[in-house]
This record gives sequence, C-alpha cells and structure tokens, in this order.
Amino acid sequence: MPDQTIPATPPPSEPLSEAVPARKYVENKPPRGLYVRVFIYVIATHVLLAMMSLVVIAANSR
Repeated sequence: MPDQTIPATPPPSEPLSEAVPARKYVENKPPRGLYVRVFIYVIATHVLLAMMSLVVIAANSR
C-alpha cells in the first residue's frame, strides 16, 4: 500500500456562502406533562374536598 501523504478530503478553502437558516420552532400544543399535572391537581383537590367534608360530617355528628 502506498503511503498516503495528502488527506482524503481537503478542508474547504472558504466557508459556505449560503447557509440554510435554522427553522423557527413553533410549539402549537402544550407538553404532555402539563395534562398529567392538571389531572393530578384536579384529583388531589377532589380528594381533599371529600376528606374535609367527611371531617365536617364527623364533627357535626358528635
């Protein structure tokens, strides 16, 4: 095998003049975690209200 003294791909002598502009990211729907958190907050609120109602009923019955 001959000794290779030049690189296989020479480095570009000038940078690319027309670089493709980066696409702007537009989020058109909320992340899935938001729905999970809202669901947990709603369930927790209902459970808390139910427990408070049971405490009030138990306090009134004594």
